[in-house]
Amino acid sequence: MIRRVMLEPRIQQQFFESADLLYPSAEPLSRPLSTAAQMLFEAITAGGRVLCCGFGTAALDARYLAALLVGRFEQERPGLGALTLDELTDPARQIQTLGHPGDVLVVFDVHGAPAESWLAVLEAAHEQDMSVIALTGSAPAEEPWRARLLDTDVPLRFPSSRPARVAEGLRLLTHCLCDAVDMQLLGSTE
Repeated sequence: MIRRVMLEPRIQQQFFESADLLYPSAEPLSRPLSTAAQMLFEAITAGGRVLCCGFGTAALDARYLAALLVGRFEQERPGLGALTLDELTDPARQIQTLGHPGDVLVVFDVHGAPAESWLAVLEAAHEQDMSVIALTGSAPAEEPWRARLLDTDVPLRFPSSRPARVAEGLRLLTHCLCDAVDMQLLGSTE
């Protein structure tokens, strides 16, 4: 026999949980988002590139950011220098090969990748004199790799450890970054 489940309340709860996290996050994340957007703008306008990578399913978020920068966000503009690092090849090796001083590495992590993965990409980026923007969720315990972030790096931590909520939050952070870069390049359309 098929068990009937009341799906509507559960679906509504997903919306409520997401909204409960998004609204209060605006104020504490606005300053680091502004710093990260300025970092991207300065790198791009100085001829640098944005290298994007993600761990696990967050590799799709990295691909999405690169596509928005190369293509467009909400306004027509020339393509911006961004590329996605292949998740099947060692990202640290790709950073060593493709990264240059003045480039920015944007790293996405939804599920809490192993510390060694983080340490490898951070070390590779810093060896290339690149700044790092780290988009993550809240972890139950402090990750050891966070101590390796430099003053020039920007951590953007969405306040949830639930992967679905983190993924939603990181998508919003991505849109905020793209909007801020476009605003600096093109001005406001509103």
